[in-house]
Amino acid sequence: MTRTILPLAIVAILSGCSTLPRDGPSGASIDAGASTAQALGSYALVPLTYEVTERMKAVPPQFFGTLAAASSDQPVDVIGEGDTLAISIYDPSGALFGGSLGGTSASARTVPNLSGGSQALPGVTVDRSGSVSVPFAGPVRVVGLTSTQAAAAIRRALVGKVANPQVLVGIAGNASNTVNVLGDVRQPGRAPLGVNSDRILDVIAAAGGSARPTDDLTISIQRGGQTYTAPLSAVTTEFSENVRLQRGDVINVQYKPRRFSTFGALNAVTQVDMPAGPMTLTGAMSKVGGLNTATANARRVMVFRFERPEVAQALGINQPATPKGVPVVYQLDFNNAANVFAATNLEIMPEDVIYVPLAGAAEARKFFEFVQSVTRVVYDVSVTSAINVD
Repeated sequence: MTRTILPLAIVAILSGCSTLPRDGPSGASIDAGASTAQALGSYALVPLTYEVTERMKAVPPQFFGTLAAASSDQPVDVIGEGDTLAISIYDPSGALFGGSLGGTSASARTVPNLSGGSQALPGVTVDRSGSVSVPFAGPVRVVGLTSTQAAAAIRRALVGKVANPQVLVGIAGNASNTVNVLGDVRQPGRAPLGVNSDRILDVIAAAGGSARPTDDLTISIQRGGQTYTAPLSAVTTEFSENVRLQRGDVINVQYKPRRFSTFGALNAVTQVDMPAGPMTLTGAMSKVGGLNTATANARRVMVFRFERPEVAQALGINQPATPKGVPVVYQLDFNNAANVFAATNLEIMPEDVIYVPLAGAAEARKFFEFVQSVTRVVYDVSVTSAINVD
């Protein structure tokens, strides 16, 4: 029985050499998969130095999406359906409202009165026809007018009934010049637009803002079947992105956390939320406790990334781009002290994967541990067979 099991065990060990448990690809397999002059691989392998990181930083930053095309010049101080108007009428002759203000309201007394009378109408709502009903004037169309233009329209409707009427109109309830704010804000709902509060940051501030870091928020504007999107960090730093809105816009504040992942011979294999602001490779490695000194190949600290095409071009990379970007593996020799400066100069991007393969000694140790586990099984089977024979 033992003579039969041992050859089978040896075969199992040899065949297991290609299927031993790993924390990820070996350094040799990464080299084999990279693009070379002789063969086209699936990614470019780029040695990372301080000079390379400086060339990467020289490329102007770029963000995904833009709101600039959504900027509107539509006026936000015009009257629309559903708005509530405050209308005050002053009649110098006193023929309509009498010559005394004794019974008028406090709001009416804001209108100067000498010998005539004045009246402050209760809040009047603009109906579906775009008109308001004014005593002695009848329906007056005001939709699409400013408050000053609406006052002039009402005054014209009173001519012939009042010698020289004076009219004041204010928008008491703004129902038409509004936008809807949804998503990760403290007070979602409808927000009014005004001549001095019609930009997207005004609206987000009016909704209480968000408790999330600015770098993790994306803003989208939905209008007329189109959607415009940009990160909030761009809106707060680029004037052209803080666009003017128009009535009916739907603003969605989306929380999209920026994360990177770590694999291999690091002290933590995990996915890490990035803090506000930029994060370097050294900062990212510190987040997970650095290299596992017992198993890591410090010469092969790697960052897997879909790089922006313009950055790849600046580095002389000819790797074809995919819809997500140019697949690149940056490789850093951490045993070289000069490269520590490169690590502090390389900014980690969302969705990056930091990977460190096992050192050769660690690979060998795993192999022998596997052999030991197999030979232990052989020993146990041999002892069991002997007992059964006895």
